[in-house]
Amino acid sequence: MDLFQLAVPAWQLIVRCIVIDVVLLTALRIFGKREVGQFTLYDLVLILLVANAVQPAMTGPDSSLSGGLIIIGGLVVFNYALSQLNRIGFFHRLLFSPPRVVIRDGHYIDSAIEAEGLDKSLLDEAIREHGVDSVAGVKLGLLESDGNISVVPEDSRPQPQRRRVRWVRRA
Repeated sequence: MDLFQLAVPAWQLIVRCIVIDVVLLTALRIFGKREVGQFTLYDLVLILLVANAVQPAMTGPDSSLSGGLIIIGGLVVFNYALSQLNRIGFFHRLLFSPPRVVIRDGHYIDSAIEAEGLDKSLLDEAIREHGVDSVAGVKLGLLESDGNISVVPEDSRPQPQRRRVRWVRRA
């Protein structure tokens, strides 16, 4: 077999990798709001197994160098297109979930915690990282769309901000 000879048409390789990418993005979007740093050992094993399982689905019978380069190019172009679509409100809402309130006025919101697959020990850790002793000292706790947990302490006051108005004189 020739190093650069494709076993399937180039368009088929591109379609295969885009379909796999869309399915994986959809699954991760449904899966939840976790950062890469918050992945558990089980999540890492799942990603490795999925990567191994989808490789034949993306390449099909092709094992050429050209096929691999076409797949890489297709994925890079598709991900760039997604990043551009992310600037449009409708697509941004499809790709990223809105922040979710998990603590309000010193109380956990159990239904939100359960729906997001969190546990209170993780929230307690985030509360301490923000310099608050306990959930009772939290005015608002949010699970952000990127997986971070934001905490607004009970004793925080909004900082008044001056609006700057720049006057432009027209000649």
